[in-house]
Amino acid sequence: MAVKVVPTRGNLFKLVRKLRMARKGHGLLEQKRQILMLELSSTIAKARKVQREVAEVFKDAYSALQRANTSLGVETVDEIAHSIPEEQRFVIRLRSVMGVEIPEVDPLEPKTTPAYSFLETSSSMDEAYLAFCRVRSMLSQLAEVENAVYRLAVQVRRTNRRVNALEKVVIPATMASIAEISSALEESEREDFVRMKTAKNQKSKKEG
Repeated sequence: MAVKVVPTRGNLFKLVRKLRMARKGHGLLEQKRQILMLELSSTIAKARKVQREVAEVFKDAYSALQRANTSLGVETVDEIAHSIPEEQRFVIRLRSVMGVEIPEVDPLEPKTTPAYSFLETSSSMDEAYLAFCRVRSMLSQLAEVENAVYRLAVQVRRTNRRVNALEKVVIPATMASIAEISSALEESEREDFVRMKTAKNQKSKKEG
């Protein structure tokens, strides 16, 4: 729908400038959307790969845990698990993709020395410990890619809304207003020409 404005040349120039800026903005946003979509598709593929790897690592870890429970007993394994301190070595960096901050988690290598005593434990406990260290490392990777997918998807939706607003509302409305004002100005010019022509004819008759 055309925006109702006074049909003057000044307003016409303003609308032409607005249309030029809207089209330029639309082109830039369209490029941004394409880049974000490529990044999102790549990140989704990576996330699916990491999810499959996490499922395999979890499967191995729970198998190792079952062996440890069988060897040492559930209560002993639970006590050892509660004695292991929380991981504090996570390092998160941010990189920008078209203004979207994407987190990157530094690879987390498992500690070589378990945080529990080797007394009254067994090799099955060591295997379970190392297996869940791998789980922790993989989960940090999964958190990275899933967070990236979410942030990119949100930005893609926002960019889509802005592109659609320019494409379906702002640009058509501005073009309609330009056409309306141009038509009004042309009509006004024709009327002025007719009046001038009539006045000239009347003046010629009076002089004759």
